[in-house]
Amino acid sequence: MAEAIEVFPNPHPMRDYLIEHHADEFTSLCPKTGQPDFATMTIRYVPGPACLELKSLKLYLQSFRSKGLFYEDATNVILNDLAAACRPKWMAVESRWSVRGGIRSVITAEHGDRNLRVLAHA
Repeated sequence: MAEAIEVFPNPHPMRDYLIEHHADEFTSLCPKTGQPDFATMTIRYVPGPACLELKSLKLYLQSFRSKGLFYEDATNVILNDLAAACRPKWMAVESRWSVRGGIRSVITAEHGDRNLRVLAHA
């Protein structure tokens, strides 16, 4: 699926800056029950040579609707695929899952130079 992610050249490769995308309607399937799980995916990154193209990102995220994955796996698979596609200097994928059984889960996975995460908290 990572091959479906399109990128375009970073228009400002000499500057470190933060890009943040929110996908409020992420859906995958619970691998134990087959029931749908709902999350908001937040993708933050400091681009390297390329930036993520949004239409292909949307279609890539929608491809998880029929996949059975635990929260931790979904978050890390997305991070791996996106990092491979655009080779960021730093990237974090945060998944905020809807309440299930009275428990709300937030999973965050990071890639790259952690010193650049300061841009995400500026």
